[in-house]
Amino acid sequence: MSRNILITGGTGGIGRAFVDRFVQNGDKVWLTFVKESELPDSIVASYEPESVQAFQLDLGDHGSVARLVKALPGTPDVLIHNAGLGSATVEYLSDVAHEQSQLLIQVNAIGTLWLNELLMPAMIKRGSGKIILISSVGGGVTQFAGFNYADGMSKAAIAFLGRTLAADLTHTGVEVFTICPGATNTPMFAASTLNNLSESDRKELIAALPKSRLIEPQEIAELGFFLASESGKILHGAVIDASMGLGVNPGLLKK
Repeated sequence: MSRNILITGGTGGIGRAFVDRFVQNGDKVWLTFVKESELPDSIVASYEPESVQAFQLDLGDHGSVARLVKALPGTPDVLIHNAGLGSATVEYLSDVAHEQSQLLIQVNAIGTLWLNELLMPAMIKRGSGKIILISSVGGGVTQFAGFNYADGMSKAAIAFLGRTLAADLTHTGVEVFTICPGATNTPMFAASTLNNLSESDRKELIAALPKSRLIEPQEIAELGFFLASESGKILHGAVIDASMGLGVNPGLLKK
C-alpha cells in the first residue's frame, strides 16, 4: 500500500536519496525546500506525475512551519526530519558569529521541534506513524575537537528529542528513530569540510575514516527505509550511530 512520506530538505544530499528510495517503493513523497532556486523543475519532473509534491519551508520560521502543515494533503505516514543547517551552510545566511549560532539552534533543533509538535498529534490520534530524525555522529553520538559548538549542540538536541519522544510514545502506534550519519558524501559535508582542504589533505582525511571512504547518501536512505518498515519497529527509541565506526573511535581523525 502506498504511503505518504514527508521529507524535509529533500532537494539534495541525504534528503534527495530518501526521496528516490521511497518513490522507488511506490510511495508518495512530499518534500520541502527553502528557496525556489533550490528546486529546479527538473527535480519534480524527474519523477512520475503525482509521486512527488514540493512545498516551501523555512524551518526557522514558525509561521512557515504552520503554513506547511496546513498545505499538506494530509497527515504523513512517515515523517523524516532531514532539513537543517551546517557550520558552512549557515554562513550563507549570516556572517556574524552569534547570529550563526542562533540560526543553527533555531533551525536544527527548535524548527524540528515545532514541526513535530504540529504533526505528531494527528499521528497519535490515527494510531500509527513513523518519525525519523536525522542528527549527526558529531553531537548525536560523540564529539570532535574543533567542531562548531552550536552545530554540535543542535545535533545533540535532535538526538535528545528522539529519545524523549520515543519514551513518551511507547504505548502509542507512533514509532521514533534517530539516525546519526558520519562523514557522508553530500554538498553539506563538502562545504563544511572537504572544500577547505587541499587535494592531498582530502585524501588523507578520507583514508583515516572507517573503511577509508565516505558514506553514500543512499546508504543512509536505505537505513531510513528499513526503519520506516514494519521490521524497524524493534528499534523504536534507538539513536543509531550510522558512521561505520567513527562514533566509537573518533580519534581516527587525529591519527
